[in-house]
Amino acid sequence: MEFCTLFLLISCLSWSLFVLCDSQLQTSQSQVLLQLKKHLEYPKQLELWYDRKTEFCSLPPSANLNITCEFNSVTELNIMGDKPATKVSDFSGFPLPNKTLSQSFSMDSFVTTLSRLSSLKTLSLISLGIWGPLPDKIHRLSSLEYLDLSSNFLFGSIPPKMFTLLKLQTFVLDDNVFNDTVPSWLNSLPNLTTLRMKNNRLKGPFPSSIKGIRTLVDLALSSNEISGNLPDLSSLTNLKLLDLSGNKLGSHLPTLPKGLLMVFLDNNSFMGEIPTQYGQLNQLQHIDVSFNMLTGKPPPELFSLPSLTHLNLASNTLKGSLSDNLNCGRNLEFVDISNNRLMGSLPSCLNSETRDNRVIKFSGNCFSIAGHHQHPESYCREFKVHVYKSSNGGKGIGVLVGLIVGIAVLIVLVAIGFLIVCRRYCPRVRSEQHLLQKSVPENSTAGLSSEILTNPNCSSGHVFESSKSEVQILPSCRSFSLEELKEATNNFDSSAFLGEGSYGKIFKGLLKNGTQVAIRCLPTSKKYSIRNLKLRLDMLAKIRHPHLVCILGHCIEVEQDDNCSINRVFFVLEYIPNGNFRSHLSDNSPGEVLSWPERLAVLICVCKAVHFLHTGVIPGFFHNRLKTNNILINEHRLAKLGDYGLSIISEETGNYGTKGQEPKSWQMTRLDDDVYSFGLILLESMLGPSVPAKTEATLRDELASLSKQEGRVRLMDPVVLATCSEESITVVISLTNNCICPELWSRPTFDDILWNLQHAAHLQPNIAHA
Repeated sequence: MEFCTLFLLISCLSWSLFVLCDSQLQTSQSQVLLQLKKHLEYPKQLELWYDRKTEFCSLPPSANLNITCEFNSVTELNIMGDKPATKVSDFSGFPLPNKTLSQSFSMDSFVTTLSRLSSLKTLSLISLGIWGPLPDKIHRLSSLEYLDLSSNFLFGSIPPKMFTLLKLQTFVLDDNVFNDTVPSWLNSLPNLTTLRMKNNRLKGPFPSSIKGIRTLVDLALSSNEISGNLPDLSSLTNLKLLDLSGNKLGSHLPTLPKGLLMVFLDNNSFMGEIPTQYGQLNQLQHIDVSFNMLTGKPPPELFSLPSLTHLNLASNTLKGSLSDNLNCGRNLEFVDISNNRLMGSLPSCLNSETRDNRVIKFSGNCFSIAGHHQHPESYCREFKVHVYKSSNGGKGIGVLVGLIVGIAVLIVLVAIGFLIVCRRYCPRVRSEQHLLQKSVPENSTAGLSSEILTNPNCSSGHVFESSKSEVQILPSCRSFSLEELKEATNNFDSSAFLGEGSYGKIFKGLLKNGTQVAIRCLPTSKKYSIRNLKLRLDMLAKIRHPHLVCILGHCIEVEQDDNCSINRVFFVLEYIPNGNFRSHLSDNSPGEVLSWPERLAVLICVCKAVHFLHTGVIPGFFHNRLKTNNILINEHRLAKLGDYGLSIISEETGNYGTKGQEPKSWQMTRLDDDVYSFGLILLESMLGPSVPAKTEATLRDELASLSKQEGRVRLMDPVVLATCSEESITVVISLTNNCICPELWSRPTFDDILWNLQHAAHLQPNIAHA
């Protein structure tokens, strides 16, 4: 007896501890939930999420909010907002007042934060006004079983990396603005049972790979722009609901699985006869194939299906007579065969006068029944002749269209030939000297204040996908005369000299309007003509990003000889007054030493800039000579990357390929160089400015030592040790290892680097996020 009592006490105590642990959320998870609240712009549904002390897992569930936790982690998050995606026709990719979240919302940042809830199994975010493309990194929620993002303003394509969500069972994207094709990889989700993408703008063919999803129960892709033919769907043996209404599907109706309960294929362009196989779908309860171009006589077996309650064949071109002995199933409650070409008598089982509990619609046909808006029988018989004549007319139209297209193709070919001849044999209209002189008027910045030109958030009117939330307006790049630059630097006096690097000398200058600038003099390659060089300069001048030093102008100095050869090239840049990153990494450096959270903020800024250079411009700019002394810090503690892309106009363009070989073009330089260089910057951020003087072998040994606490105490910068958290520094050490890994294939992308740095920042308290 005493043993039983003791056993019961231990069991109760264990259960109490389990419940207590289960209701207490990890601090990092609580922080993520509060950040999500901020991303969603503090909706009223989340007003009970006060601070980190909030007991999130104990909040009572409601129709608008529910959180479930297991083992100190969030496993279920359901939020229903009050911003349903109505009138999406007004949405063109930009926020709508009172309908979407504001311009400052970033779907990419939101999903980055969301992905830190790594134990999530159920995620439902409905009518929250979230907008933008769905980022690929949603695949990081690898435990997801249920995903519902319906009634928002998501657009673009459905991320291909989602094929890795192998546990996903329910996938709902209804009522959004997705405007790419239906993914062909959906059959890679082995547990998918529900697929719903209704009311979007999906286009292209229906992917035949869907017929391979044997687990599928519900398939709803209605109200899109899906076109083409449907494959044989009989292999979907578990399918109960098929809704493809309101698309542009054509050809013949597909073969359907025998277990179907509900079929919606209305408002498409299906032709031909209704398959007799449909009369064998004994479990079918509801079928709607109205508003198509179906012909022939409907299968009589269709009316007598034992489970059928709703049959809609309206607004087709069905013809012929229905048998007087037609049998209707005992559960049939609604039949609509209106607006077809059916003739003869109406079968008794479809006569509403004898069937009080059955709704029958049959107007717009040629039945021999008084009233009920029937056409004369000749109307339905003449339809055959009408179709035949239309076919003949169609052939005539086809010949005419073919003739017009042939003439158009001939004209285009002649025009192309003419252009090729002109380009090959006609003299150039403009000389290279004239091209050099053509530029924006020299007074284009005369009325602009230095505050605008040195704005820390410099960017252009061009909106790039990767940074659209950060883009502002900046004056376009202009050409400067050599006299202007001499005047700004007092004839390049030594007092204006700031330093010299691999890309030439740099001077501090002062323009006439009072704007402080930095002027870099670059030695240029003699192989470039003026035309070629100016194209390269213009390409660089168009690059704008908040974390890139802004190029305000350039000057090309030409030697006065017959060849008009290039002597020097000057870049006019925004002046960054607070030194470079390296000068803030040690007590022995001239600048104020940055703490670990501040260093992380700088690294995130630079990572965003390099990610933009790789993916935000076409063609991408690789091998950007990433060094801590090329990262500048302005008076607002905002980091900006300098000396990016300059290899395209320097003598060093071909020096980064295999020994003895040059890359085919500057765009082809491997981006792995930037990943490796950024790894060295990470290492220098942890160890201090002595890193560049060490050999690669020494650096690898020291990095290996950082995995242990004694190695960190011995090697790491004291300021970093004093200001970093264990979790944060561990993430960065692991990231650094990956960046400088000898195997190129295992190095991370800058998208991965950014995610890890932001994760490290969130593990570090009191960081000002970039």
